[in-house]
Amino acid sequence: MECPEEPYDGELQPGDVEIRFRPLSPLDRSGLTVVIEIKSKWSASREANRQERVDALHADIRAATRLVDFGVYLSLPSAAWSQGD
Repeated sequence: MECPEEPYDGELQPGDVEIRFRPLSPLDRSGLTVVIEIKSKWSASREANRQERVDALHADIRAATRLVDFGVYLSLPSAAWSQGD
C-alpha cells in the first residue's frame, strides 16, 4: 500500500501489519474459502488506483500461497493512527 503520502522505507515496524483470523459464525455467508480484508488509511494516490492495487494484491497472494477460492477486500477509510513508543 506504499504511496507518496506515506513512503515505505522497506522496514516494517510494530503496528504496520496486523494479521487476524476468525472463524465464520453461523450467521456468516460466503462462497469463498478465505476472505482477506486489508485496511489502509485513505490517500489520494491510493484512491486513484485502488482497483489495480487490490488486483495486484490478489495476484501476489495467489502466487505466494497458491490459494484459488479467495477474495481480497480493500478498505481505505479516512483515518488516523497513533502508537506510543
